[in-house]
Amino acid sequence: MELVIGCDHAAIDAKTEIVQYLKSLGHDIIDEGTHSLESVDYPDYAAKVSQKVQSGVAERGILICGTGLGMSIAANRFQGIRAALCFTEELAELSRLHNDANVLCLGARTQSVESMKSILSLWLTTEWEGDRHARRLNKIELNSRGQDAE
Repeated sequence: MELVIGCDHAAIDAKTEIVQYLKSLGHDIIDEGTHSLESVDYPDYAAKVSQKVQSGVAERGILICGTGLGMSIAANRFQGIRAALCFTEELAELSRLHNDANVLCLGARTQSVESMKSILSLWLTTEWEGDRHARRLNKIELNSRGQDAE
């Protein structure tokens, strides 16, 4: 699977380990940075990753910052992006089954790299259920355009 990943300075070490892990699973990785410990603004990296997913260059995206909160807020501002902050395997699975999440957000200061790996593994292998959830996702998309979903 073609994946795009981005992080801020708080998550450099975690991102490095996650990229190696994903490559070992056979995924192609586009690394949008950051690549140093110099302080950066997380919305810039959320934008880079979200735009790659929006355009279809990558099938899914992964964003890591200190808590994952800022990245999830920033990524969800992009039309068609369904970013989910997941700190358990159950949330990761449900984000895919019910919400067809196409961006996973993680927190380097709130999660271990090992827990991120297990969450990622499940998130990447869980397929969307569709069906009743498609109607709900359609409403989210219409509402994001200012259209009535009824």
